[in-house]
Amino acid sequence: MKVILKADVKGSGKKGDVIEVSDGYARNFLLKKGLAEAATASGINEAEQRRTADAYHKAENEKALRALAKELNGKQVTLSIRTGENGRIFGSVTTAQIAAALEELGYEIDKKKISTKEPIKAVGLFDAEIRLMEGVTAKIAVNVVPQA
Repeated sequence: MKVILKADVKGSGKKGDVIEVSDGYARNFLLKKGLAEAATASGINEAEQRRTADAYHKAENEKALRALAKELNGKQVTLSIRTGENGRIFGSVTTAQIAAALEELGYEIDKKKISTKEPIKAVGLFDAEIRLMEGVTAKIAVNVVPQA
């Protein structure tokens, strides 16, 4: 029996897949639990259109993120931090502070997507990496200056 999955089913397939399963498995498990629906010609066509639309939207999103990464690459963000003796700062610069500085420049980046090689605990110029998605990254410079 052919069915269209409404949700991911371990061992069978992902949401939207049209799969061939035994009649008993389809009737007693997939259809009963609402994980699938019987495959009709219109349902198969609709699933295919949905898959095509999802692929298009994913490609558009990736294109937009690549453009954003290109724009962000090489940018410099300046953070003014309270410092003690010898230019040491109290605590360390967090990714949330870097995200807030980027937001002031007009870029809304989630703090979880920003990473630094080591904690920033002094005044100076440091590198940070922004992972927008798998395979799309941007490198920015973080300039930490003492607060006046």
